[in-house]
Amino acid sequence: MKINVLIPALMILAGSAFGQTIKNDSISKKDSLQTVNLKEVEVVSTRATSNTPVAFTNISKKDLKRRNNSKDLPYLLSLSPSIITTSDAGTGIGYTSMRVRGTDGTRINVTINGIPVNDAESHSVFFVNLPDFTSSVKNIQIQRGAGTSTNGGSAFGASVNMLTGGLSPKSYSEINTSFGSFNTHKETFKFGTGLINKHWIFSGRLSNIGTKGYIDRASANLSSYLLQAGYFNDNTVIKFITFNGVEETYHAWNYASKEEMKKYGRTYNSCGKYTDSNSKIAFYDNQIDHYNQQNYQILLNHRFSNELSINTGIHYTRGDGYYEEYKQDRTLSNYGLSSYKYLGVTFDTSDLVRRKQMANDFGGLVASLNYKTDKFTANIGGNFNRYVGDHFGNVIWIRNYIGAFNPSHEYYTNQARKNDANLYAKVSYNFTSKTSFFLDLQYRNIDYKIYGSNDNFDWINNKMQDLDIHDSFNFFNPKTGINWNISRNHRAYASLAVAQKEPTRNNYTDGYVNKRPTSEKMLDYEFGYQFKSSIFSLGTNFYYMDYKDQLVLTGENNEIGEAVSANVDESYRMGVEFILKAQFLKNWTIDANATFSKNKIKNFKETLYDKNYQKWEINHKETTIAFSPNTILNGAISYNSKHFNASFNTQYVSKQFMTNAEQDECSLDSYIVSNLHLSYTFKTSLFKEITIGYSLNNVFNEEYENNGWAGSYFYEDKGVKTRGNWASYAAQAGRHFMLNLAIKF
Repeated sequence: MKINVLIPALMILAGSAFGQTIKNDSISKKDSLQTVNLKEVEVVSTRATSNTPVAFTNISKKDLKRRNNSKDLPYLLSLSPSIITTSDAGTGIGYTSMRVRGTDGTRINVTINGIPVNDAESHSVFFVNLPDFTSSVKNIQIQRGAGTSTNGGSAFGASVNMLTGGLSPKSYSEINTSFGSFNTHKETFKFGTGLINKHWIFSGRLSNIGTKGYIDRASANLSSYLLQAGYFNDNTVIKFITFNGVEETYHAWNYASKEEMKKYGRTYNSCGKYTDSNSKIAFYDNQIDHYNQQNYQILLNHRFSNELSINTGIHYTRGDGYYEEYKQDRTLSNYGLSSYKYLGVTFDTSDLVRRKQMANDFGGLVASLNYKTDKFTANIGGNFNRYVGDHFGNVIWIRNYIGAFNPSHEYYTNQARKNDANLYAKVSYNFTSKTSFFLDLQYRNIDYKIYGSNDNFDWINNKMQDLDIHDSFNFFNPKTGINWNISRNHRAYASLAVAQKEPTRNNYTDGYVNKRPTSEKMLDYEFGYQFKSSIFSLGTNFYYMDYKDQLVLTGENNEIGEAVSANVDESYRMGVEFILKAQFLKNWTIDANATFSKNKIKNFKETLYDKNYQKWEINHKETTIAFSPNTILNGAISYNSKHFNASFNTQYVSKQFMTNAEQDECSLDSYIVSNLHLSYTFKTSLFKEITIGYSLNNVFNEEYENNGWAGSYFYEDKGVKTRGNWASYAAQAGRHFMLNLAIKF
């Protein structure tokens, strides 16, 4: 076990033992629990309430616990409206992502306790760096569309706000273990000391997840921990939280073409493939991604009065990692290396192993002042974040190389610096007992620099591409809306929001040559209606998201499997979301939601190239935006009693084009996937609670792909230009299972 996991493990075990020792000394004092206010440290200003005119979904700790069977967070949220998920390994563990209303993860804002989680440069959230984080989450709120102002980057499809678990006044410990298909396993240990000296509580979690993956060699080895300490009195709560994730995954981002699947099988993975010295096909053992991410948060919540409170948070994240790759027949000069002679033959190319490495520091401050009365609510807040990132690449091995070679030869290096600050003011005023007005004003400033040499080779100047980027952005993002509580059971709302967002690092470094990316802007119109009673609820939400210079996915990937995007002049996403929940008999519940949408580029101009880099420009009319299905349906039926829980859920996702030119050869077929979950809970004289669970995923063994990459080219024959297409697909696992055992002490 790595030292950075062993030390926290010893701390956890010691804390658990200590918690049991002081149990009778502190918890038995009834007056201590009566006088202490255990209100959580919550950045309330970034959350929507029942009177906020936005579309949102709350997911409770209880619901998360039922779904948490080793899969990554996107898969635990996949039954929420308008969400689809992807998985490189085909199992929902490792490199996973989600899209909301067709927008990719780089444009979905994610926070933990109000602290930004999205990477400052890529804007992605790498959930692989947060393994089993759901086991430490109290609840999650998903706001669709622009939502309310939050910390970090603007939300163009959704914002996901996570709160970590509370500090229990009673001591506890829990062991959770799972095992299933593809040698998948998860081990989690949690503890809480309970109340110490009326003011202190400590808790923590230690987790380990491993799997061979469905795709060939797409293994994942993930370990993590979370430790937190809390101090509180009647009006103040202070929490220190630190969490760490270490991941090592084998590359699986190449996916496979239909021809490769037919020839080698659906699990074929070409990553790491090479021809050895005996002219036989082999795969490089260490074709891996390795990353270590350490997070720290200090959170303070102070209540001046029943109406006035303040939230503040200081955070720091350190990340270190690399991609290691075997590359065949690479031109040595592209790596700053000279040709060499071997057995009398001059070689300008050779096989090599390279590492693309990164080291980054991200820290900052968030704060909000909150005022609330029966008729009036106001929040004033903001954040300042500073990012420093170093990117560099090394060649660590060359086949048969003869000459002066540093075994850690650096062939590119660049540095990035980013300052990101925002201020917001939110006001909600109740005109009457039924009608309230909402106003949200945000100003955001970004200063971003990249300088040095890129990992892309500049063929014109015969050197690594120079990077000298310095862009500043100033965004004003107003939002307003009205909420009408028609009666006790009926509610309607309407809102208009402006969102603006800067380009990502990849938009600068991997975008089209001589075409600098621009920021994007969205006008988000939302209108919703809800009916709610004790046994039945129904909601509808209409949205129209009007974009200027939207950065849409092109369908292409860069060399490390990251999706490429580019600006399009005018585009829109419009649709309607339905949500239904019904309880019948005594313990039965039906949950269902549906999204019907239209996602279009108004006038798409496509540029194709032939093998000689000659251009062919095609002016399309209105086309469908890549990776944006028109229909998403979710349905679940569940039975919940004191001891037994069962649920059966199904998701349907319609056809998706993988490029913006609507080519059937570059599309993902529609799919429908069903899952079954069973659990039984009981108590014994030795244990507080024992839960045995079983999950059967993809019950009907559907063969489907939920992601891919694609593109087009052209060739000319006798003056006639003809389009050609290519595509690779991320095959997903068929029927597979997980067994779970959880014991509470």
